[in-house]
Amino acid sequence: MAMVSTRIRLVAAAIAFLVLATVATPVTAQQINPTADAVKEQQLLAQFKRIEGLGTIPDTKSYTIEQPQGRQWREYQEVALPWIGTIAMLGMIALLLVFFLVRGMIRIKAGRSGVNIVRFTGFERFIHWMTATCFILMALTGLNITFGKLALLPLIGPSAFSTWSLAAKYAHNFLSFPFVLGVIVIFCMWLAGNIPNQVDVAWFKQGGGIVGGDDPPAYRFNGGQKMVYWLVVLAGTIVAVSGYLLMFPFYGTTIVGMQLAQMVHGTVAVLFVAAMIAHAYIGTIGMEGAFEAMGEGTVDLNWANQHHRLWLEEEQARVGPANLERQPSATPAE
Repeated sequence: MAMVSTRIRLVAAAIAFLVLATVATPVTAQQINPTADAVKEQQLLAQFKRIEGLGTIPDTKSYTIEQPQGRQWREYQEVALPWIGTIAMLGMIALLLVFFLVRGMIRIKAGRSGVNIVRFTGFERFIHWMTATCFILMALTGLNITFGKLALLPLIGPSAFSTWSLAAKYAHNFLSFPFVLGVIVIFCMWLAGNIPNQVDVAWFKQGGGIVGGDDPPAYRFNGGQKMVYWLVVLAGTIVAVSGYLLMFPFYGTTIVGMQLAQMVHGTVAVLFVAAMIAHAYIGTIGMEGAFEAMGEGTVDLNWANQHHRLWLEEEQARVGPANLERQPSATPAE
């Protein structure tokens, strides 16, 4: 009996020891300083390059909790990109305001002749305004991503901002399809008239009639309009490709690729908006008679002679001066 009692006491002591060890382990773990060098986040990133966990879904990319490029991407999105956009857009507006105060509206020097000629067909104007409308709406909804939390959220509150942001997201995504279609049609429709040539070099040397007193001759599209054309085509292509990578994530891209796509998309987009502000200025208050070309499809004869003399001569030779007012300026394929 003494031996049995001794064994029972030994077993009980062993169990008690195990229980104490089990209880003491988490207590010891809780005493680790969370700010100690051994567990600092920066040290973990420097040592392992990324922090990953475990998961059960097939997409293993979701197991990555943090990686160094993510911090660089966040810094660019939250600090650098807003500064780039602010400087580009507000800088362009300020520059145009100063230019308008100094130069004023570019007038038709000979005055209006009272004779209008067709400059753009109805099809051309429809494509232009469809693309422009989509661009404006996409600019407003896209800028919400960069500036919404800073400028809009404090004004309307979290609830309204969430509703607006969700609607803006869907509008931005779905408007991209007619916008891209418009860019493609514009590229095909006006390609022939937007090939650079020596006339454009002379046009730029003379300041395009915007600075200085001379009005250099130009064909249907002058050097400045050709710059806008190629800007729309190239920038439109970049924002479309990068945007669709963001709309359909990880199709042939990695996490780093997605971050790069968003950086490119945001940067090109804000610069695109700044350039289109200048384009809108010239087409409205910057030049007398310019808006009529896309607004009504016709321009005054003296306007055409002042800004697109070579194009006017071609039209006169093609249809004759007497019939010029009733003839379309170009076919949609030009």
